[in-house]
Amino acid sequence: MKNLTKAIATVTIAVAGLFASNSVKAQSATPANAWRFGIGVEAGAPTGNLHNVSNVMLGGTARLQYGVNQNVALMLTSGYYNNFGKKVASGISDIKYPSVGIVPVKAGIKGYIGDGFYLSGEVGAGFETKDVYARADGSKDTKLILAPGIGYSWTNVDFGVRYENFSGQNNNYGIVAARIAYGFKL
Repeated sequence: MKNLTKAIATVTIAVAGLFASNSVKAQSATPANAWRFGIGVEAGAPTGNLHNVSNVMLGGTARLQYGVNQNVALMLTSGYYNNFGKKVASGISDIKYPSVGIVPVKAGIKGYIGDGFYLSGEVGAGFETKDVYARADGSKDTKLILAPGIGYSWTNVDFGVRYENFSGQNNNYGIVAARIAYGFKL
């Protein structure tokens, strides 16, 4: 829980610093026929079955974005999420679950609704890098990802919040996450 508190505090301070900057200018649209590339830091809280083994997620993502028109952009996002294993008391000694790593590969759409605010939706696949439930054959799951979100972008900064649902192989879970990213034109 201390790690989650530190992550939330760090993201809050970063966002406050960006809002306080004199160079902040809201964008109400994404340029048509223009490409952007962004690098983001992710922080979140696992839900569902994943919450049984982890309390905090940290990760990083890269996003390629193409402006279809002034208010709509298409997105391709990938990166790595690490869901840190939590400690569980077991009487004699503490047991720690292993971390669960996920490589997301998502396509999505971002629609600006005014003055830098947007709604987004993504769909894709999540590739687990470690099976926390230790199957005998060593196989790992691939999950369907559905992720609705909201956000705000200005100048070269994008801040968004989303719920990311991972489903498949009878083990469904989610992540409530925030992403802050720096982007630039290509």
